[in-house]
Amino acid sequence: MVSNSPLQLSLPVYLPDDETFNSYYPAAGNDELIQSLQGCADGSANNAVYVWGPVKSGRTHLMHATCAHANELNRNSFYLPLGIHASISTDLLEGLELVDLVCIDDIDAIAGHPLWEEALFDLYNRVAEQENCALVVSASASAVDSGFVLPDLISRMQWGLTYQLQPMADDEKLVALQRRAAMRGLQLPEDVGRFLLNRLARDLRTLFDVLDRLDKASLVHQRKLTIPFVKEMLRL
Repeated sequence: MVSNSPLQLSLPVYLPDDETFNSYYPAAGNDELIQSLQGCADGSANNAVYVWGPVKSGRTHLMHATCAHANELNRNSFYLPLGIHASISTDLLEGLELVDLVCIDDIDAIAGHPLWEEALFDLYNRVAEQENCALVVSASASAVDSGFVLPDLISRMQWGLTYQLQPMADDEKLVALQRRAAMRGLQLPEDVGRFLLNRLARDLRTLFDVLDRLDKASLVHQRKLTIPFVKEMLRL
């Protein structure tokens, strides 16, 4: 998001309060990525960064966290999920090179759309001419495998740093779930966490959404999280 900017008022996009670096549990192999994103947020590194990984792999959480970190430091940031490109204009990209941090999520959503590809190419060029703008983009595949048709745009995307978001092992997902629960003042026993991993889709987005539902149910029914209670609430 752009802090204190009327431009953001026209976008139906809001940063969730709970998606920060503190609430993100990085899988092994993602430490350098996190450091690069934090550098883009605090201004110590103004690289162009391309992050890719499958849907629900945590890319959006990291984009939100990067913007949130910049905002905490009173730096301007702009977050744009290109999944909504059909309802907005490429004019929205004009002038973004003057923002401290620009995070564009799901950039491959516009692959094959000539106007959008040209607009992104132009944005990359303008950002490259600035000293104080960091551009972070995310996609579900690498730049060469995302379906873009403009060769110059693919080349620009490979200018900066590229990171493949490494997937979490089940034990890491369990720790992430327990950490998320603890942040909400909720205790998630190991046996309950493993039950959720074995019975639900294993992406963290789904697991966190279910944990939020269980947190509310636990408060309403004044019960701890046990496997019988979870089965009852989720009808498993």
